[in-house]
Amino acid sequence: MSTLLRVLSDAEISEIHERSLAVLARTGMRVDSERARRILEAAGARVDHADRRVRFPRSLVEASLDAAPRRFSLGGRRDGFELQMNAGECTLMPDGETTTFYDPATGERRAPTHKDWADATRLVDTMDEVGCYWQMVTAGDETADPGRSARHWRDVHALFSKHVQDEIAGPREAAWLLRILEAVYGSRQRVRRLHPFSVLFCPVSPLAMEEAHTDAYLATAGWDLPIAIMPMPMMGTSAPAGLTSTVVSGNAEVLGALCLVQAMAPGTPVLYAPALAVMEPRTGRWAGGGPEHALLGAATTEMGRFYGLPVTASNGGTDHFVTGIQSAYERTMSWLTTVLSAPDVIIGPGSLGGASTLCLEAMVIDVEVYRACRRVARGIGGGIGEPDVVGALDAVGPVGDFLARRATRDAVRGGEWFMPRIGWHGPWDRFEAAGRPDILDEAREKAFAAINGHRPLPFDDGVDAALDQIVRDAEAASLAG
Repeated sequence: MSTLLRVLSDAEISEIHERSLAVLARTGMRVDSERARRILEAAGARVDHADRRVRFPRSLVEASLDAAPRRFSLGGRRDGFELQMNAGECTLMPDGETTTFYDPATGERRAPTHKDWADATRLVDTMDEVGCYWQMVTAGDETADPGRSARHWRDVHALFSKHVQDEIAGPREAAWLLRILEAVYGSRQRVRRLHPFSVLFCPVSPLAMEEAHTDAYLATAGWDLPIAIMPMPMMGTSAPAGLTSTVVSGNAEVLGALCLVQAMAPGTPVLYAPALAVMEPRTGRWAGGGPEHALLGAATTEMGRFYGLPVTASNGGTDHFVTGIQSAYERTMSWLTTVLSAPDVIIGPGSLGGASTLCLEAMVIDVEVYRACRRVARGIGGGIGEPDVVGALDAVGPVGDFLARRATRDAVRGGEWFMPRIGWHGPWDRFEAAGRPDILDEAREKAFAAINGHRPLPFDDGVDAALDQIVRDAEAASLAG
C-alpha cells in the first residue's frame, strides 16, 4: 500500500473550515476591483463599496465549492501530455520570480540575464518530473507592459512544451496572453479543451484582492483557464501566530477568491494552492527551511483534499544560499512530509535562499530528492517480487542467494529498488580511483548536457510568424501607452 501522512485530525480540519467561514462572514476581504465587487454582490455577497469590503455568507462559499470541478487535466503543447488532477499523481513546478542567479562558472550570486532564464527553461523542459512551468528567474526585462508580456509568453511556449502557469500583470496584458494562446493552439475552443495555461492568482495577505491582478483574471472569462489560488500568508507577519491560525488565514483567502472565480464562471477549474509560510523569528525574513514549513505543506494538502480540490503545495524551500548539506536536508525534510500527504503539484526545485536565488545544480539535485520522496510515498507492496515467497525460500535453502532468480531481475526492472541518477553509490576503492567525484560537479555537468542537448518542440507552420506579429503589435501598444 502507498505511504500516507496526516498532520491534521478530522476534528481539526472541521475547526479550520468553520473558523475560515467565520472570518469571511465577519471580516470578509478587501476587494479593490469594482468589477469583482459587482460580480460578488450579484452572487450573494454583502458588499460595502465605500471601503471595498466584501463579506461572504456561508451559503455563497458552499455553493462556490460545489461548483468547482473535482477532476480536470492540465495540458500542454507536447503530444499526449496531460496532468490529471486529483488522480493520485504528482508533478514538480519551479518556484517563481527569483531575483538572483547562482553562476555555475564563478560560484557567485549575481543579477540574472535573459540567457539564464532561457537555460533554466530549457533544462526543466527536459525533466519529466517537472510538468508545470512558472518563470523561475526574472528574464532581465521586468517592465510591466504588453510588449514585455507578449515576448515572454511567446518565448516560454517556444522553449517549454508542457503546462505553463503564470501571473498576469493586468487586464491589458491578459488580452495579449489570449492572443498568444490562440495563435499557439489554433483556437479558443482548443485552449478550453486542453487547459494548456493556468493563471497564478495571489491574494494579498491578510485578506485582500488587489485590482490589477483581479481584473486581469476577470479579463480571461470565457476561456476556461484554470486558476491556482495562492495567497502567501507568513506566520507572525501577514498571518497570525500559530500554525493552525496560519492555515485558517490562508484557507479563508483561498475560499474568498474561489467565490469570485465561480461567480464569474461556474465550473472554472481551481487548484487549492495557499503558500503558507513562517517568518524566521530572529530576522523577520521568510524562513523556508524550518520544520514548520513541512507541517504546513501537509496541512495545505489535507485541507484541499477536504474540499475535494486539486492541491499545489509550496513547502520545499531552504534558507541557505548555496547548494550543500543545509539546503539538501531542509529540502528533503519539507518535501518528504509534503509528498507523503499526496498533493498534485509541488513547488520549489532549484531555488535557494528563501526562493531568492535560482541554481541549476540545485535543480538537478532537487529532482533526485523528489524522486526518492516519491519512492517512499509509493510504499511497500504492489505485487512486485516472488509470487510464492515460502516456495522461493524453500528452493534456495539456508545460506543461498536470490541473485539469479527471475523475480529478482523483475523487481529491479519493476522499480522495487530506487535507482539513483546522481551521486556516488559504488565501493570506496573506485571512489578513490575516480578522484572522489563531487555531486555538485556531476549535477552541473548533467544540467548543461541537458541544456545544450535540448531541441525545443517546433511550432506548427505559420505559428512563429503569427507570434512575432503579435509581439510587434504588443510592443506598438506599449509605446502608444
